[in-house]
Amino acid sequence: MKNGPAETVPKPWGRELIFAKAPKYVGKILVIEKGHRLSLQYHRKKHESLYVLRGRLGLRLGRTTRIVGPGSAFSIPPGTIHRFEAPKGRVTLIEVSTPEIWDVVRLKDDYGRGEK
Repeated sequence: MKNGPAETVPKPWGRELIFAKAPKYVGKILVIEKGHRLSLQYHRKKHESLYVLRGRLGLRLGRTTRIVGPGSAFSIPPGTIHRFEAPKGRVTLIEVSTPEIWDVVRLKDDYGRGEK
C-alpha cells in the first residue's frame, strides 16, 4: 500500500477502510451501520485482533454472545466462529490481522453472500 488515503471497501453492512497492507499484517477500520451484522464466519488461517473505538458491539465468539463497548479489545484465532453486530447504533472497530484478507468461510449471511 502506498502512502495516501485509506482504501474504502463498501460492504452491505457498512464499510472497511484499509489503512495498512504489508506482507505480514493488514490494518483496517470497520464501520458497521445500525441494525446490520457481518456474516457468521470463521477463517482457516487469518488471525484477527480488534479494538472497539465507538458504539456498542454485539460480539459472538464461539458459542458466547455479549455486548462490548468502547475500549474493549479481543483476538480471534483461526477456526473460531464469530460475528459482529451493531444492534443499537453505528459501531467503529480497529482491526489488525494477518494478511489473508480473502480467507472467509461464511456459515450464515444476511446478504446472500457465499463462501469466499
